[in-house]
Parts: sequence; C-alpha cells; structure tokens
Amino acid sequence: MNAKHTRAFVARAERHRRAASGTVGAEQAEQIRARVRLMIEITARAGSYRRGLVKAAGRLSPEEAEILADLESHGLQVPQLRDVLRGGHVLVDDPRLYEKWRLSKGSHSRLSSHHRDIDKKLYPDIGMHGHVVREKLHGRTAQGTWVQLEKTPAAFGGPKLPRPSDLRHLMDYVVYRLTDSNVGPWGLSRMTERRPLYLAPVLAVPTSLTPPIARSLTLALRRIEANDDVTSASQELAAHFPPPDRPDLAGELGRALSPRAGRGLFGNSDVWVTQTPSRTAASVLRESRAAPAVDGWAKGGTS
Repeated sequence: MNAKHTRAFVARAERHRRAASGTVGAEQAEQIRARVRLMIEITARAGSYRRGLVKAAGRLSPEEAEILADLESHGLQVPQLRDVLRGGHVLVDDPRLYEKWRLSKGSHSRLSSHHRDIDKKLYPDIGMHGHVVREKLHGRTAQGTWVQLEKTPAAFGGPKLPRPSDLRHLMDYVVYRLTDSNVGPWGLSRMTERRPLYLAPVLAVPTSLTPPIARSLTLALRRIEANDDVTSASQELAAHFPPPDRPDLAGELGRALSPRAGRGLFGNSDVWVTQTPSRTAASVLRESRAAPAVDGWAKGGTS
C-alpha cells in the first residue's frame, strides 16, 4: 500500500470513527446553526421577547444550536420554541440526550432543586453558558432528560463564593413565586416543572391480538387491498399482477408512521404574509384571464 492509499485509508477510518462517535463535522454544524437561527428569527416575529434575541441568535454557538436542534428532532415546533426561550421546563423521553449534552463544550456541574427523586451523585445537573440560552440547565429524569433555560446562573452550595448573578437568580426566584412562571433568558413561561412541555412521550404499549381478531382483521385488510387495486390498465390485466403476498397484514399495523410523524415543525403556527404580492405577477395573471382562449388544434395548430 503506497502513501496515497495509506492517507485515504486513514481519512476513511477517521470519518467512520467520527460518525460512530456522533461527532458533527464543521459543515454540518454550520447547517444546524443556520437552521436554528432561522427558527429563532421566525418565532421572534410573533409574541413579545426581551430585546436582543435576534442579535443573540447571530452569535449562536454550535453547542447551543445542537441542543435546540435535538429538541426540534424530538418534535419541538416553532411556536413551542417560544416557551423554551422563555424558560419553559421541557421533558424529553430520551435519556441519551443527558449524556450527549453533558459532553458538550463548556458544560459544567450545577446544583438545582429540579427532580429531587434522581440520584444527583450519579446524574448531576449540568449547566452551560451561551448567547441565546444564557444559562442552559439539564438533568436526568426517571424516563429521559429534562432541560430548562435560565436568565441568570447560580452557584449556591458550590466551592465558589456568592456572585452578583446569585442575587439576580434570587430575584428571578421571587418573580417565579409571584407569577408562577419560570424566568427564562427572553421572557416568562408558564411551563414549569409542575406543568412541563412534553416532547416525544413514550405512549405506545405493545400488545398482541387474539387469534379470532387477528383473522378477522387480516380478512378485512385483504378485502380493502383488493378493492384498492386500481391501475391505469384494465381489471383483467391487473389481475395478472397481484400485489406481494404478505402472510401477516395485521402485523404491519402501527409501522406505517415514522418516528417523526405528526404536524411538523410549523404544525400549530399562525400563518401570515411577510410581503405584498408582486404587481408584475398580478398584471400578468389578469392579462392571462382576460385573453380569449385559442384552440390551436381546431385551427390546424402549429408544426
């Protein structure tokens, strides 16, 4: 093996290693940042936020973008992003996110009063600073991961001496007690730990069908499939090309939807127009409707 082939082999092995470890390349990281910035800019058009959100989004770090992108991949929609940015408490039924975010650059152990039923020595709460998230705090739940954005960090109980931010954190706690709303980096959210935002809930319960019900269901599915066998060819020709014979039609139920099935990123968004229609396009459409119809075939057409 010559030097050129050796370098190619090493490069291939490194790509496989990064893919296996979940490391995001620079190009992919920039795409994620651009997508999250766009989500923030869209949600900033509706609702009230503290000043500076869009400017902060321009300085979004790859680590911040990764966290928000992970929430989006678990079903977060643009309107729900509003509560996340305002400090809403989020539960995600995916314990892998805890370790993934724990290893992010800039992460550090934090003390908090959230989810006291979890062994904090085994699963300490993790904080991270950022331009958009300000102070991200996340930890483990019994079934997955929780995350919350805070306006100001706190270092109570740690080896560090109290700081001015600790006093501001106490003021945020007073606001929480008075308004029953979390104080996030860009506003207030009613999505507290007692009323959290729930993403990717594990609600499916596998169960088996009794033999009589399975037979009846299979017959019904075969009848529906036979009635739906509509093609551009004649029925006689279609009969010579039957669909694949699957022994367990009932077993396919429940696998039709993908893990991301749902209403989508903008599922419950308000729809609005961001610019006026083009006058040129409007005039062309008016002219096309006013022009008399010409039957080229009736007049001999063109060659």
